[in-house]
Amino acid sequence: MMRITGIAVIPVGVWWALGIVAGIAILAMSFLFAKFFMLWWQARLCDADVKFKELIGMWIRGVRYRDIVRSKITAIQAGLRLTTKDLESHYLAGGRVPNVVRALIAANRASIDLSLQTATAIDLAGRDILEAVQMSVHPKVIDCPDPSKGKDTIDAVAQDGIQMKAKARVTVRANIERLIGGATQETVIARVGEGIVTTIGSAMTYKAVLENPDSISKAVLSKGLDAGTAFEILSIDIADVDVGENVGAKLQKDQAYADLERAKAEAEKRRAMAVAREQEMRALVVENESKVPLAMAEAFKKGNLGVMDYYRMKNVMADTSMRDSIAKPKKKE
Repeated sequence: MMRITGIAVIPVGVWWALGIVAGIAILAMSFLFAKFFMLWWQARLCDADVKFKELIGMWIRGVRYRDIVRSKITAIQAGLRLTTKDLESHYLAGGRVPNVVRALIAANRASIDLSLQTATAIDLAGRDILEAVQMSVHPKVIDCPDPSKGKDTIDAVAQDGIQMKAKARVTVRANIERLIGGATQETVIARVGEGIVTTIGSAMTYKAVLENPDSISKAVLSKGLDAGTAFEILSIDIADVDVGENVGAKLQKDQAYADLERAKAEAEKRRAMAVAREQEMRALVVENESKVPLAMAEAFKKGNLGVMDYYRMKNVMADTSMRDSIAKPKKKE
C-alpha cells in the first residue's frame, strides 16, 4: 500500500478483486431472486408465509421445494394451518407430501378426525392415506371370494351332504384408527369365507339355505369378523347361492367301493391260504406214500408180510382206483 502525503492508496488489483467478488455476489443474488421470486410471491399472495431463506434452504438440502410450497398453499386455501417445517420433515423422512395434504383436506371436508401426525405416520407405514380417507367417505365393496385368485364361489356342504356354492359381496369402510398394524383386505375375505362355510355346514338341509340365504349373512356379520383389521364391515350380502354336487352320496359310493375292494382282498387272502393248506396236505400225503415201500420192505424182511398179503393189497388198490375212475364225471370235449 502506497501513501501519498499521508493518504493511503489501495492498489488497482485489490479494486479489481473486490469488484469481481461483488459482481459474483450480485449475480448469485440475482439468480436466487429470479429462481424463487415467482414461487415466493405466489405463496405470499396466498398467505402461505414461505420465507426466501426457507426456499433457499430447501433447495440446498435437495428438497422438492415446489411440491412443499404448492402443498402448503393448497392446505392454507382449504383452511388448514400447516408449517413449512412439518411438510419438509415429512418429505425428508420419505413421505408423500401432496398425498398427505390431500388426505387431510378430504378428512376435514368429511368431518373426519385426522391429525397431521396420524396422517404422516400412516403414509410412512406404506399405506395410502388418501385412499383410506376416500374409503371412509365412500365405502368399498369387496367380492368374496376374490375372482383374481382363480375361484368364483365358496363351496360348503350342508349336513344332508348337498354341496352349496355361494358368492358374497362385503361392504367395508376404512378404519383410520386401526390402519397402522391392522389386517388387510385379504384377511377380511378369508374370515368371511370361513364364516360362510361354517354357517352352511351347520344347516340341516340345503333347502334351509336356499329358503333363507340372508340367514348366512346375518350369522357371519354377528361374528365380528372385522376385529383387528383396518376395516369396518358394514354389510355382508349373499349375491348368489347354487346347489352343487351330492357330496354325501358320492362319499358313500366311494366308501362302498372301498369296502368291496377290501372284501375282495380278504376273500383272495383266504383262498390263497386254503390253496396253500391243500398243497401242504398233498405234500404230506406224498411224503407218507413214499414211506410205504420202505415199510413194506421192512415187513417182508421181518416176516410180518407175506406174498399173498401183498397181492391182496395190490388188488384192493386196483379196485379202489377203478371205483374212483368210474365215480368221476366225464370231461366235456
